[in-house]
Amino acid sequence: MKILVCTDESEQARDALRFTKTIVAASDARITLLGVTEKKENQEKILEALKQGQRSLQAKQLDVEIVPKTGQPIQEIIKCTKETEYDLVVIGVSKKSRRGPYLLSAKAYRIIKSITPPVLVVIGGGDKVNRVLVCSGGENNLTKGLELVKEIGRLNKARITLLHVLAEPPAIYSGMIKLQKDADRLLSSHSLLGMKLRKEKEVLDERGLITEVKLRLGSVSGEVIREINDGHYDLVVAGSSQVHGIFGRYILGNVTRHIVNHAERPVLIVRTGGTVSRVSDYFKELLSELIRRKKAA
Repeated sequence: MKILVCTDESEQARDALRFTKTIVAASDARITLLGVTEKKENQEKILEALKQGQRSLQAKQLDVEIVPKTGQPIQEIIKCTKETEYDLVVIGVSKKSRRGPYLLSAKAYRIIKSITPPVLVVIGGGDKVNRVLVCSGGENNLTKGLELVKEIGRLNKARITLLHVLAEPPAIYSGMIKLQKDADRLLSSHSLLGMKLRKEKEVLDERGLITEVKLRLGSVSGEVIREINDGHYDLVVAGSSQVHGIFGRYILGNVTRHIVNHAERPVLIVRTGGTVSRVSDYFKELLSELIRRKKAA
């Protein structure tokens, strides 16, 4: 596994480094620590921070290289992921406010949307990964992203919960939905949802992971956050889709964005097998983001 960790002298960068060490300790992962400064006079500071991070990871017998750069951080990160094929990119983020919900910085959003590898967004970050929540939803296929989840689960002997939230149905269908809430019945059914969840579970089961399928009913964003808090998960996995066409960017959907902003723990954003074919969807999301930022200002 090849991992790029974006780091500097900040506390959130140290959190990202610590959580990276947690998820891949005692593995054969090859880690690149990338430190970018916009000012030449800060080169020595960033180099020292990289060396400290390298020593910390090497103490866990990990293969680590350091890459100091001078320039625009986002552009250097994008360039680095184009030059080398990484399996994972790790970034640390912090709260913009200590009160209520918070938003990622514009830089973090841009990194997530502009690079191809999965992105691990570290918010705080603990020293264990015993429980992992995988959010399964929509028509997009998570199978490709689950390969990384399998490896993290194997290394940490973690229990995996595959969650799907069913939207609240009209009253006349309530009896039918009660049957669908039975995860075992759903998995054994020939419905599209049942087959999709069954395939995702089979991918995780290949590594002998303990995988549970759980269903919730109600608002998708709200139910996911409730499950995160009720289940005391150490890592949450959610998906993002690529915009089809000349943009080559990834859309961070409303549910995934809500998870990142409210989970209060590391979130792994994997790339799903689907694409967003309508360019208009890209601009809708862009407009929504601008409105959110204006309200938050």
